[in-house]
Order: sequence, then C-alpha cells, then structure tokens
Amino acid sequence: MNATRKKVNYQTTIYACFIGYVVQAVVNNFVPLLFLTFERTYQIPLSKITLLVTFNFGIQLLIDLISAAFVDKIGYRISIVAAHVFAAAGLISLAFLPDLFGKSFGDPFIGLLLAVTIYAIGGGLTEVLISPIMEACPSDNKEAAMSLLHSFYCWGHVFVVIVSTLFFYFVGIENWKILALIWAILPIINGFVFVTTPMASLIEEGETGLTLKELVRKKIFWVLMLMMLCAGASEQAVSQWASTFAERGLGVSKTVGDLAGPMSFAILMGCSRAYYGKRGENIDLDKFMRYSCLLCIVSYLCIAFIPNPIVGLIGCAVTGLSVGIMWPGSFSKASFSIRNGGTAMFALLALAGDLGCGGGPTLAGIVSGAFGDNLRYGILAAVIFPVLLLVGLALCKRPIKPTHATK
Repeated sequence: MNATRKKVNYQTTIYACFIGYVVQAVVNNFVPLLFLTFERTYQIPLSKITLLVTFNFGIQLLIDLISAAFVDKIGYRISIVAAHVFAAAGLISLAFLPDLFGKSFGDPFIGLLLAVTIYAIGGGLTEVLISPIMEACPSDNKEAAMSLLHSFYCWGHVFVVIVSTLFFYFVGIENWKILALIWAILPIINGFVFVTTPMASLIEEGETGLTLKELVRKKIFWVLMLMMLCAGASEQAVSQWASTFAERGLGVSKTVGDLAGPMSFAILMGCSRAYYGKRGENIDLDKFMRYSCLLCIVSYLCIAFIPNPIVGLIGCAVTGLSVGIMWPGSFSKASFSIRNGGTAMFALLALAGDLGCGGGPTLAGIVSGAFGDNLRYGILAAVIFPVLLLVGLALCKRPIKPTHATK
C-alpha cells in the first residue's frame, strides 16, 4: 500500500522529467532550423551563424564540468527550476535581443549569442539533473525507466521539427519570433511543476555521496566514462551526416532531406529507448547493449562499403535504432555499479557523453576530409566507438541483480 502511494506521489515528478527532456530538445534543435533565416534577416554569414551550435554545446560542457561543485549545495529543486528559468529566458531573449543589439550596437549576432548562452545554461543544468532526479524516483525497474526517459529527447526532437515546420508553412517563417515565445511556455510550465512536485534523494538517508577524489580512484568509473564517451560519439558520428546522405543519395531538397535523414534517425532511436522502457524488466540490459553495439557496427559498415546511396540512408536510420540504448544504458550501469556516485558522477558522465557527441562527428569529418570529403571513410573510422563500447561492456560485467523478494 505504501509502495503504491509512493509511486502515485512521484508520478508527477516522472512526467516532469519526461517534459524536461523535451525542453532540452527545444533548446538544442530549434535555433538550427533558423540558420538561413538569420542569414537573410540579419545579414550574418552562415559560417558565423553555425558558431551558435558550437557555443551552445560549449556552454553545456562547461556546466557539466562545474555543476558538481554547486548542485548539492543549493539542492536539486532550486537547480532544476533554475534550469527551466534559463531555458525560458533564453528562448524569450531570442525574440528580442538580436534586434536590440542590432539597433544599439549594429551587431545582431551579439544578441543571438547572448540568447544562446542563456538557454545553454538551462540546457546544461537540465542534462546534469534530469537523470539523477529520475533515478531517485521509486521504480520497479530503473534501467527501463531511464531508457524511457531518454526516449523523450528523441520524441522532443521530432516534435520540435514537425511543429516548427508546420508553423513556418502555415504562419510564415518571418514570424519565427512568435514561435520562440510559444516554445518558451513549455519550460515555464514545467518549471512551476518542479517547484511543487515531490523529489526523492539520490543518496540513502545517513549516507553521503562520493567526493570527486573518491570517484576518480575507482577503475570502474573510468570504464563508464569511456562507455559514455563512445555512446555519444556512436550516436552523433552518423546523426550529423544523415541529412547529407539523404540529400545526395535521393536528390531531394534540404527540407525533405532533414525529414528523411535526421528524423528517421531520431524516430528509430526513440523507438529503441521506448521499447526497452516498456519491456526492460524482461530484457537483460548487458545483452541488449551488446547486440545494439553489434548492430551499430553492421550499419556503419553498410554505410562505408555498400555504394548504393539508398542503402546508406537505411544504414543511417538503423544506426538510430542501434544507438538508442547506449546513453541511458551507460547511465543505468553507472548507477548500479557505483553506489552513492551522486551528482559528481552524473555530471562527469554527462561531460563524457557530450565530449563524445562532439568528438564522433569531428573524427568522421577529419577522416572524410583526408580522403577527399568522402563521408564513407569517415563513418568507417567511427566504427572504433561501438567497438570500444563493446570492450567497456566486457570490462563492466554487472553482478546479478537481487530479486524484489529479497529486498
């Protein structure tokens, strides 16, 4: 009876965590849809505008790095509410600061950069906090719950692209500022939910979380860091090139290419996470991750060695299916393997994952450039990431989980 009441009490928290990842998807994927609009409206070179993405993830990496020093001191509730405040403020600023700085200083790019900085702080905090908040909620199968949680980033990505595309088509892309304000409503509402929703402690009563010094002394921690880096790299090494494969392979416009490439990748990645989220209690996480790594390797090899562009596009989509469990699965294995890892562990794992998200596409791009901009060679080089993740799984054998009856 008490357990049931606990689940009911924490259900709102779980839903708020789901929406938190949708907010993260808005923060990361809305502005890139407007790059050409910014170029036309503010006469900013596209090469300069693309720095907004680099700056966004750079700020998030910085937050990943420093958050362990202050989150435990000020508390999870204040931190997650602040994350939503920054996300909303950044999206609202997007509608006003470029024009303000354009008129006052003659450089709207400064306004764009400032708005991105504000919401990137919110995005970084959200990434660090949502997983441990979800992990602390009472659940019969935490691995499945974590996978379902991370699927909402995928659905959020798809949702942002579809809603924004429909808005631009029916209302007009020149009214994008209205849409920025509409998107800001989501973090405002979810922030209010986090103000009142119950929040469990990640650390058992009477215990303390591991210090950074204690954490880095554990060999298993470095294996998990490698796994997180490889999870992020495996995901983004192909995701960043999916649109290019669609455009070149099918000869379609960029709009259709974005839908056929990144959208199919995101949908299948979300399906993989949602499937494990629903059926996870009957599936061995290690086996699921191992088979996913093997499928990822096969899909990479198909892209690299089969010259048919349609096969390349299918390979991109299947990669989304294969990488779905890697990130949430690595988080779950960390929670199981390192007792009381606390905020420091989740923050550093997020940092490793984000480094992988940047490193995977970078390696693919460098190798592709060395072979005359041939993307197939770049994707072939990126096979190293799922291979290393397989090695990490072998080094991180999970002990048998105790049954509920013995708890």
